[in-house]
Order: sequence, then structure tokens, then C-alpha cells
Amino acid sequence: MDGKQLSEQELNWSSLGVHTYIKIAVLAAAIYGVFHVEIYSIVSKWVTDSSWSHGFIIPLFSLYFINQQKKELLAVKAKTNWLGLAFLLCCLVFYVLVTYRYKFGYFKSITVIPTIGSIVLFIGGWRLVKYLWLPVVYLIFAIPLPNEVYERMTIPLRQLAAMISSQILSLVSGLEATSVGVMIDVVYKGVRLEPALDVAEACSGMRLLMAFFALGVAMAYLHYRPIWQRLVLLASTLPIAILCNIVRVTITGFIYILWDPKYAQGVYHDTLGLLMLPLAFGLYGLLAWFMANLTVDESQSQKQEELIIRRKDSQG
Repeated sequence: MDGKQLSEQELNWSSLGVHTYIKIAVLAAAIYGVFHVEIYSIVSKWVTDSSWSHGFIIPLFSLYFINQQKKELLAVKAKTNWLGLAFLLCCLVFYVLVTYRYKFGYFKSITVIPTIGSIVLFIGGWRLVKYLWLPVVYLIFAIPLPNEVYERMTIPLRQLAAMISSQILSLVSGLEATSVGVMIDVVYKGVRLEPALDVAEACSGMRLLMAFFALGVAMAYLHYRPIWQRLVLLASTLPIAILCNIVRVTITGFIYILWDPKYAQGVYHDTLGLLMLPLAFGLYGLLAWFMANLTVDESQSQKQEELIIRRKDSQG
């Protein structure tokens, strides 16, 4: 009993000791002191742009990933690796260069992540990196992309959504929808609706593309799964994002045409876009459930057969 209690105590985060948490707090304060401008800018983007509001939950997922590795992390013997210090100095020099010489805003923000990774390597070595690389790298989903890059990345997906959604809309009697790039021209009962439905501006489904990717990675690693299942979940991220976007555009089109255009924009539209995240979560969950039940665990089935035989023998 005492051994079991000791084992449970060793697996508790409180076993790290106060001095460890003080070191973590000091390191966190140092990181904030260097990158406070970028951190403030990132959080402001989360607050003001609904496309990046998912940024608030990204650190929480990272903490969850850390807690998943609690047993292994508490058993790791930290060993200083001076290569981590070299990487850290490189990150700081790079940050100074992109801040004062080249002035690349996105690279200033993204430098926070390799800086944290370098600190992990420096204080704990590769053994600590083995368990913390995912929580650290996962933070990249919280860093807003430059608008120009984001637009170029999503336009082909929006064009695909516009094309498929226009075909679905055209199934309605008296409605003819034609996609032109990211625009959907609509003729309903012989009357052309003006303005045309602008998927590039109206579709927050693709504006949430990074949130879909973040959700896909989280679903792949939230529970232990075979590597092939994780790869399938990661590969399904883009198709699920496209599917949710098609649903988003189609529903917006029906609201715009058959109900009232005012409910296809503004806060109503943003709310409908955010509802695509639960839909994506459900699709990921359904796919994960299907893969988990696709194969039979032979060892488990063998145990069940042995249990049935024993029960029959005891009854006989």
C-alpha cells in the first residue's frame, strides 16, 4: 500500500518541488521580457480577428500534451546540453536581425517557438526534447500568418468550395448558381441577385483553416493510437476542412437566397463559421472511432476466449 501511494505521489506534478516551479517562472518571465511586444501582438490578433480566436485554446492543448507525458517527464533525468545554448543564442541574434534590420513581422513572432525549444534542449537535453517537442511545436498554430500568405493559401480552396456549392445550390428548383473564381452568381426565379455571393470575403470556413489543422493534430495525439491511424487523421485534415467549408458556403448561400441576406453576413456569418469547428471535431471523432474498430486486437480477443472457456469449465 505504501509503495502504491509512493508511486502515485511520484506521478504528481507537486513532486517536482517549489524550486523547479520557480525556475520555470523565471524562464517564462525572461521569455516574456524579450518577446513581450510580439506576445501582445499575437494575443491582440486573437481578440480582434475571429479567424485566429482559436489561438486561446492552443496553449491549453499544449499543456494537455505535456500532462499526457507526465509519467515519462517526471522520470527524466535532466542533463544540460550546451547545443541548446548555441541554438538559443542563434535565435536571439536572428530576432534582433529581423526586428531592426530586415523587419519581417511574422518571423519575429515565430522566433518565440524555437527559442522555447532551445531552452528545453539546454536545460534538459534530448531526453526532455523527446517528450516536449510536440507541445512546443504545436504553438505554431497560434501564430497568425501574414494576411497575404493566408489569402494565397486559401484562395484555391475557396474556388473549389464555390464550384461545388454552386452545383448543390443549382439543385433547387428555379435556382441557377454559377461559380466564377471565388464568386457565385445567382439567378433565382429569373431574377439575378445582386451582389453576387463572395466566397473569398464571406467564407470564414477557410479563414479558420489553421484552426482545422490544429484540431486535426490534436485529434491525432489526444489519445494513444497506432502511427498509421495518426497519419490518416493528419492526412484527413485538408479534406475535412474543404468539406466543412463546402457545408459553410452552401448554408450561407441558402440563407442569402431563400431567407434574408442580412443573416448571411456579420455576426451571424461568423457564428456559422465557428460552428464548423464542432462539425470538424465530430468528423475527426467518427474517423478515429472507425479506425479503432476496423481491426481486432488479437491479444484482447484471445483473453476474452480464455475467459469464456474458464467460465464454461467452472459451470461444468
